[in-house]
Amino acid sequence: MNSDNIQPEALYMISSGVYIISTGHEGKFNGQIANTLMQLTGIPQICIATALHKENFTTELLRESGQFSVSVLDETVPMPFIGNFGFKCGREVDKFATCEFEVHDNCLPIVTQHTLATLCAKVIQTYPVHSHILFIGEVISAQILKKGVPLTYKMYHEIKKGKSPKHAPTFILNEA
Repeated sequence: MNSDNIQPEALYMISSGVYIISTGHEGKFNGQIANTLMQLTGIPQICIATALHKENFTTELLRESGQFSVSVLDETVPMPFIGNFGFKCGREVDKFATCEFEVHDNCLPIVTQHTLATLCAKVIQTYPVHSHILFIGEVISAQILKKGVPLTYKMYHEIKKGKSPKHAPTFILNEA
């Protein structure tokens, strides 16, 4: 990265939310915080995409399961809750032990605590992108759990004073 041409703060201006991306495989559940989620298509099939670091446990399980859930977080979510999914490794900690969640089709965990809406998707394509893998999925279910304001990544940093974990694309911004 040529730091002379890049002002890291400009990346905070990209409008994105804060989500929990979860998956499960062979009885193991894991989830992580992500700010990368977008709707790609609507007709004939709704497709969404997320990008996860290649070394994350969630990525490992997602490659095996071929499906993922998205929990859209409420702006009132407490920082310790975010920390559980954003700064702990699922290989060492059961992230679901201390939160409310449901299991979709007996294998896909969906975090419902501090969540406004949920989506489930079946992976149809993957693309390696340097340190991350882009997962494209067809939405198989979506529901609103409650009304509220979604937590944005900008709000997470500016109001909640949150940092980015080492595998987050925005880790370089922690110094900004």
